[in-house]
Amino acid sequence: MGPAEVVRAAAIARRFYFDGKSKMEIGAEYGLSRYKVARILDACIESGLVRIEINTDAAIEADLSERLRRAYGLRRALVATGSFTDFDGLRHGLGRVAADLLSEVVTETDVLGVGWGRTLDAMAQHVRDLPPCTIVQMSGVVGDVQASSVDLVRQLTSVSRGPQYPIYAPLIMSDQRMKAALARQPGVAAAMDLWKRITVAVVAVGSLDLTGSQVYAMLSDQGRAELDSLSVAAELCAIQFDAAGRPVRTNYSGRTLAISYRELAAVDEVIAIAGGHQKVEAIRASLMSGVVTSLVTDRETAISLLRVAPAESADRA
Repeated sequence: MGPAEVVRAAAIARRFYFDGKSKMEIGAEYGLSRYKVARILDACIESGLVRIEINTDAAIEADLSERLRRAYGLRRALVATGSFTDFDGLRHGLGRVAADLLSEVVTETDVLGVGWGRTLDAMAQHVRDLPPCTIVQMSGVVGDVQASSVDLVRQLTSVSRGPQYPIYAPLIMSDQRMKAALARQPGVAAAMDLWKRITVAVVAVGSLDLTGSQVYAMLSDQGRAELDSLSVAAELCAIQFDAAGRPVRTNYSGRTLAISYRELAAVDEVIAIAGGHQKVEAIRASLMSGVVTSLVTDRETAISLLRVAPAESADRA
């Protein structure tokens, strides 16, 4: 373009991009057809006269997030930026992103189901805005109540100020009769009744090791050997899955106080939060299950998941 053409093209670009004028309106102003205006705007971009930048949240890798979403047919995938040198930094990095996502998707009419995990605990510490939705615990307690899903529900409710339904009962009972007796307790029964009404669930992804699983650390050597023999690859809310994402029933399934596979699979929005190279197999298995609709993870894990993504996947609505 010559100097006069550059001046005119720049003016047309300003009218289109800054002033919001249509190509037809600009054409009428300059005595041009709208097709000529379109060609001038294309030439502005090709010549570098106009540069278009997409400036997303610096905490999110937008392109990698979209690739991961499409690869596994997810509703949302959010890949946190940054290089995390330790697990605590990773958990809080993912927790910050997950807290913002939770604030974005949850409404006052939702029933929010909460799992348990250290990454979820980090997420709760970063939640600053949450509508007064109903919050319900989706599994019994593992370990100390002050560092469990009970406390997680309490933290989130301190922000939302909505109704809360904690479960003051252990995750795994000694037998099914004890589970049935506890399930009849008013507080536990009220929480369990809500499981079928959960509209948004937030879960951690467990891997088959002492530090990465709610259940594994509680089992005897015989129980752990059973999981190994069943080729369990992942855990969501004490529900076990094999590498293909199929639910696995174990000898202790009937005495576990937690949301069932069918109830979790029926939830419209299940947000999984997990990262780290040791969790790649477990995360893939959870995504293959079809239960998870959204994932929050880190860059290295996302790249690893793309390497082992299924050959074909359809986007979910």
